[in-house]
Amino acid sequence: MNYDSAAGAMDAFNVVNPSGESRLVLTCDHAGNHIPEQFGALGLSADRLVEHVAWDIGAADLTCQLAERLDAQAILATHSRLFIDPNRMLGSADSILRVSDGVEVPGNQNVTPDEAGLRAELAFWPYHHEIEKALHLTEHRKSVVAYVAVHSFTPTMAGARRPWDIGVLYGRDRRMADPLLAALGTQADICVGDNQPYSAAHPPGYGLEAYGTSAGRPHVMVEIRQDLLLTDAGIDRWATILADALAPLADNPALFTRQYYR
Repeated sequence: MNYDSAAGAMDAFNVVNPSGESRLVLTCDHAGNHIPEQFGALGLSADRLVEHVAWDIGAADLTCQLAERLDAQAILATHSRLFIDPNRMLGSADSILRVSDGVEVPGNQNVTPDEAGLRAELAFWPYHHEIEKALHLTEHRKSVVAYVAVHSFTPTMAGARRPWDIGVLYGRDRRMADPLLAALGTQADICVGDNQPYSAAHPPGYGLEAYGTSAGRPHVMVEIRQDLLLTDAGIDRWATILADALAPLADNPALFTRQYYR
């Protein structure tokens, strides 16, 4: 499946497999690179908007494949992270970045509170309202569900090469992270990052905190290096690896309880 971020780009999200039966609910915060026309591409060239600063390369296709293999519902954001980042708290310094990995974003240099609010109304809130709806409706049918966030990361950041093939990110709740790390660790040809290349503990990111920790749901974020997701074969390989690792968790009823960590 090749994800088309332009499909339904007037909306802040696309929903894949809405009738999925799994108790896993997937999200992809940086699936799209759309910027509403009235914002003039934020002053960036078309070439910039297909680079990693604008979205998570390969993450959308991977999420769609996982949704199919796990029979899980997935919600994917359509707007670029440079327009407003759905995985950052509104009003934070990295919600609307002025500079991303050395790339200055002209349209983000002097964003007024009113414009920031408009961006949130166009992109942030509709996407998160859809996630909330998916989580609550699935829980209405199946009781507690688990939240899985899918991301990808650039092989090089600020000139430093990143050795990890995949990162498993988590905060205080390790119920999903530990068995996932254990499953991935059995594959000798994969370099697995434990809260690498980012730590989800400080800060955890909007999704893990709002839909995981604060709600008491089991949760985890996965990050796959983008150069491993540039081909259909690469995406298929990682969809297989992750589906095989996540499926036993989805089938473990003991996982699906509310637990709160301080």
